[in-house]
Amino acid sequence: MRRYSLILIIVTMAMLLCSPALMAKKRVAKDCTYKGKKLYGKIKVVESSPDLKVKVVTSFPDLKVKLVDSFPNKCGQWKMVESFPDIKIKFVESFEDIKIKFVESFPGVP
Repeated sequence: MRRYSLILIIVTMAMLLCSPALMAKKRVAKDCTYKGKKLYGKIKVVESSPDLKVKVVTSFPDLKVKLVDSFPNKCGQWKMVESFPDIKIKFVESFEDIKIKFVESFPGVP
């Protein structure tokens, strides 16, 4: 009986330790979208009615972003605009949709 109790405790501990890793879900899809919205192109920063809430981090981002002046047509390349954006974002400190890190090279999904 004692042996089965020990095995049960070990299995329970293993399940508890592994469950966060199993439940972790990628926020950004491999095709560089989040809930159907592409994460590259012309971006406008807004204070109300954003398409996406973004938190800027220095480690473990969902997306690495490079700011460009022209042709933002690859994953993670953003061109900041004031009119006719592809997507509107709002920078937040909590309750974000995705986390980004600004980079100088190699933008995209880490």
